[in-house]
Order: sequence, then structure tokens, then C-alpha cells
Amino acid sequence: MKALWNDEHGFVISAELVLVMTIAVLAMIVGLSEVAVAVNTELNDISNAIGALNQSYGYTGFSSFNASAEKEKSYYFGSSFRDATDDCDLNTTCDLVGGIRSAVSESGTSPRSE
Repeated sequence: MKALWNDEHGFVISAELVLVMTIAVLAMIVGLSEVAVAVNTELNDISNAIGALNQSYGYTGFSSFNASAEKEKSYYFGSSFRDATDDCDLNTTCDLVGGIRSAVSESGTSPRSE
């Protein structure tokens, strides 16, 4: 019985290994969770940047007039396009990262105060 009581072959190493691996797995879960939040935040920033792009454009027309014949030789009309802000261009209601408390409605107030 005394030999069995004093026998510690592998017990201390196994207990330490289980403790170290448990701490490592918990740290890895927390770290991966933070990586997921950071990736979502960066993708949200990219979507806001793309939504803020202004795609308005315009170009002028031209015309040519023949003074001796008193008539117009050729003409080309100009055109323009004005990019209006859509609902999804301004991503102010996104609650991917911060939850519902950090979301801001289109009126500029938080959902809790409405």
C-alpha cells in the first residue's frame, strides 16, 4: 500500500497538462471572439465607406454653328446624374458589434430613448 501511495508516475504531469490546456482553450475562445468582433467592425467600416461614395457625374454638351450658312452643323446634348442617399448608404442602424444599445436610429436618437 505504501508503494501505491508514493507512486506518482504521470499524475502531476497530467494534472498540470489538463490545467494548462484548459486555460489555453479558454484564452483561445476569448481571442477568437475578439477577432470575430474586429473583423465585423472592419467590414462595417468598409461598407460605410462604399456607401459614402458619391457617384454623381455630369458632362456638358457642345454644338457647332456654321455662320456662313446660318445653320447648326452638329450638336450633342449634355447629361448629368445626381446620386441620392439611399437608406442603406448610411449604416447608422447596424447592431452587429455593439448590440442594440449602441444603435442609433435615423432620427439620431437611441432606440431606448424612443
